[in-house]
Order: sequence, then structure tokens, then C-alpha cells
Amino acid sequence: MSVQPQPWPQPGPQIAAAIRAMYRGKREAPLAVQVRDRLGELFPDAAFADAFGRSGKPGWSPGRLALVTVLQKTANLTDRQAADEVRENLAWKYALGLSLEDPGFDHSVLSEFRSRVVTHGLEERALDLLLERLRELGLVDAGGSQRTDSTHIVAAVRDLNRLELAGESVRAALNALAAACPDWVDQVLVVEDWSRRYADRIDTWRLPASKAKQDTLALDYAKDGYTLLHAVYAHGSPAWLRELPAVQSLRIVLVQNNTRTTAGNGHIRVKRRERAENGGDGLPPGPIRLASPYDTDTRWSAKRETFWNGYKLHVSETCHPQADGDRPARPNIITNVATTASTLPDSKALEAIHQVLQRRRPLPARHYPGRGSGRDGVRSFQSQAVAFHLKNAVAWANESTGEDLAKQVDPGFVHGPATLQALSPS
Repeated sequence: MSVQPQPWPQPGPQIAAAIRAMYRGKREAPLAVQVRDRLGELFPDAAFADAFGRSGKPGWSPGRLALVTVLQKTANLTDRQAADEVRENLAWKYALGLSLEDPGFDHSVLSEFRSRVVTHGLEERALDLLLERLRELGLVDAGGSQRTDSTHIVAAVRDLNRLELAGESVRAALNALAAACPDWVDQVLVVEDWSRRYADRIDTWRLPASKAKQDTLALDYAKDGYTLLHAVYAHGSPAWLRELPAVQSLRIVLVQNNTRTTAGNGHIRVKRRERAENGGDGLPPGPIRLASPYDTDTRWSAKRETFWNGYKLHVSETCHPQADGDRPARPNIITNVATTASTLPDSKALEAIHQVLQRRRPLPARHYPGRGSGRDGVRSFQSQAVAFHLKNAVAWANESTGEDLAKQVDPGFVHGPATLQALSPS
């Protein structure tokens, strides 16, 4: 598929007349219409041309596909529904510069577009272009105040406990080997015996309730896993089987959840790992402990009352002081979105976020981290205290004193005994 960058067409006269007639007076125009009227050609084709070839069958405008993706997300639509909106919704046709007769595109084009964008590292291009346009309109400036807080993203995999993870990792490796080299599996393994235990997902079983039976089953899974790896690493087995991601995941799960020792008589003993405080050999720390054989990056984590298996999303936005019930002079604008490991402390993500904000040129003069961004409750108290005083300054104090009291607020002030001692007279 190829792309020859072209400027977006202006909205057709028939569509423009219909939009003006439907939304005359005080009726607010739809978001798609406002985006086209206020922001113009927001995503030029040239910005996404690197994801497409220079020759071949011409594809749909990537810039307009980017806008469709944004509108799709705001309306929470599926790909098929979004493609229908392009064909049927006058507001979307207006925003995209399409004629009434334009048939749009097949819904599969959207998934292909997203795949190309991610493959070529352009996933932040839409936000970069939006911030650049908002900066031209004076809605985003360097300096000022911004805040960053994180929320959780649940991974698109089933939650597994340690016992289920042990069995499912063997099952995932077995299925990967059967798909990659079925003849080798038939020659090396007794398929009927393995199929009896690993045909169905492990988390669909009724697992034993007693601790002793759970330990026995976990050791059975571990022994099966070691047997499978021994066959894979045998001299006559194809070497490339060892590089299968599911096989590598099985190796890691076995190491993280079991110990394997050889006695003096050559007997190999497999033992399940337990927490060190319970007298066991210890478990690996959370940041490196696998939680699923199907997504090796997802991790279990907790933030305040939330406990989840997945990732962490850090959202930065501009913030402006305002009185209760009043709208700020300028809207709060999202300036950065970063996805990290769920176990990464919020404070550790700020440096990378600042580097991105520096590149985008809305680096704030004051940056307020969320409640999870400090080592303890001090930063949480500090950020809330700063926001409280800034809000009061705008609400009534500035008018009462005739001064801009926000200048007296020091966001970097650190509470605690050391500060009090430094400020106290000697």
C-alpha cells in the first residue's frame, strides 16, 4: 500500500450547508465539526507517510485515518462502527472533507493503520501534532503548571495464581511446540499422556483446596516442565525450538517458582519455592516475576486500594487555578501519556516524562505529582497544600490584597523537621 501526501479537501458545499442549517443559533456543533473548524487540517498525510510505501496500490489518507481513530476513541466505537460513521455521519464527512457520495473504507483499514503506526514508531505523532497546533493557538505554553498522576491498565490476559501459572506455562510451551514442529512432538512425547493433563486451560479446573495437594500438583507441573525442556534442549532436537517465546517463558517460570538440586547419588530433587520469611528459598521480587506466559511484560501491582495485573498509565495535563464552580480561562490539556511497568514507582517515571515534555516544549515551571509519586505522604501533602493555596489566591485572596499571591507559593518547599530546623533562628 502506498501513500502520496495530499492536502485535505475542504468540506463539500452541500454538507457544509446542511451542517450550518442543523446547528444554527445556540445549538452546539458536534465535536467533529468543531475540530475541523477550529483546528483545520490537524493531521497532514506527510506526518504518517513513513509508515507507508512510495509505490503500490494507493491507500486511504493516513492523516484522515488518524482523525477517524481519535473520533472513534472519543465515541467508544468499534472499527466497524467507526467505518459506518465515515459513510453515514454528516459531521464526520464534514471533518474529513468527504463528499456525500464517498463510500468510505472497509473497517479492516483501521486496524491495519494502527499496526503500521505502531510498527514504525509513530504512536505519539497524533499527540505531537495536536499539541503543536494548540501551541499555535496559545492554549499550551512552556512554563505554567502541570500535574501527573497514574492509573492502572489491566492486561488482556487471565489472572493466574502461582499454581495456575505453573501449569499454564507448561501448556503454553507444549502448544507452541505442537504448532511449530508437530512431527518432533509426535516423536519425542507421548501425546496422549500430555493431552490428558494439558488439553484445557489450567484455570478452568477445580484445583485442590488443601496446601499439601496444591504443592504436590505444583511439583507435578514443574517436573513436566523440566521434562519438556530436557527434550527441547536434547542434542537431536532442532536448536530453533529453544528460541520459541513460550519455551523461554517456561524456563523463567520454572526458575522463579522452583529450586532444582542434585543429590550425591545423582537423584534430582525439585522443590517449590516459598517466601523467605516462611522459611523458604525466597521468591523473586515483583518487578521481575512473570505473571502470565502469554504476556511476559505484565506484572501484579498495587496502588492504594487497587490491586491489578497489568501496566501503569501516567497522564500529564496542564492545570489552571479556578474558583469553585468557575471554568478556567483555558482548558486543561493532556500533554503526555506514558505506559510503564505496573511495578515502577510513580516518582521514577517523572524524569522520562520531563524529557518528553522538553521535546514537545510545554515543560512546566511547576509540576505537581500525584499521590503515588512520592516516597511517602510528604509529597502528597505538599501537592495538595500548593493546590489549596493557589485556588484560594484566585478565588478571593488576590482581589483582597491587590497582589498575585501565587508568586509566594513555593511548590518545591519540603515539609519536615529538617526544614523547620533550618528556618528556626540559631
